Amino acid sequence: MKSYLVLTVIADDKPGLVESLSEVIAEHEGNWLESSMSQLAGKFAGILRVSVSRQDVDALVAALNRLSSELKLVIEQVEIKESGEQPRTVELSLVGNDRPGIVREISHALAVLSVNVEQLSTRCEPAPMSSDILFRTSASLKVPQDVSLEDLQRCLERLADDLMVEIK
Repeated sequence: MKSYLVLTVIADDKPGLVESLSEVIAEHEGNWLESSMSQLAGKFAGILRVSVSRQDVDALVAALNRLSSELKLVIEQVEIKESGEQPRTVELSLVGNDRPGIVREISHALAVLSVNVEQLSTRCEPAPMSSDILFRTSASLKVPQDVSLEDLQRCLERLADDLMVEIK
């Protein structure tokens, strides 16, 4: 039987961090299932999910904790549960003028509709032919079956006149 671990990692960015993690996981018969990792402001930050046999969990966790001199690591053992009605997965693209609080406004609008954020990527960049800063986000969302995509789009577009929202 399999167990699942979710790891969050942060460290000073340098070559070999992913290799260190992957070596420990492989040495303990773990399987690296999925991950999202980035370099932000000189830091390496990531989250990953690993499967491992139940009898190897404690040894893998102990070995991962020995990497604490290289990186900060939080390890959570999780159970994969199947629920009843499955929400739809949609992809969101949103562009608008940047302003303080925009992520809070977007996340609040999603929460009101019980929409779950599975993946979120944001960035700010100069607008073409302008000195304005644009906020861009892309996200993978789980939308309940009883929430129409039109309602979701209208809810997000009401946040500001300048927001362009695309849902696929």
